[in-house]
Amino acid sequence: MHMFFIYVSVILSIIIFIPLYRVVAGPTIYDRMLCSGSIATSSMVLILMVGVIFDRIDMFIDIAMAYSCLNFIGVITFAKYLGTLGPRRKNGT
Repeated sequence: MHMFFIYVSVILSIIIFIPLYRVVAGPTIYDRMLCSGSIATSSMVLILMVGVIFDRIDMFIDIAMAYSCLNFIGVITFAKYLGTLGPRRKNGT
């Protein structure tokens, strides 16, 4: 059963590199922000898979929850920053 979780973890870590390309070469800042959220979500699942592999899921759930809170706060902060930046661009300042 552990080999299944190891295979899924390897596949998931490969899948993380697909949105990473969009973060690096995204045409707009919104694409980059969306893909960074996707990477963070996949990373949380990967953290939980590692917890299952090591039989310490209780510890890794706490780590994944803290990581998700940091991701949420980061996305909200970045969206707030882009929201306040928008009207200045329209006025030309």
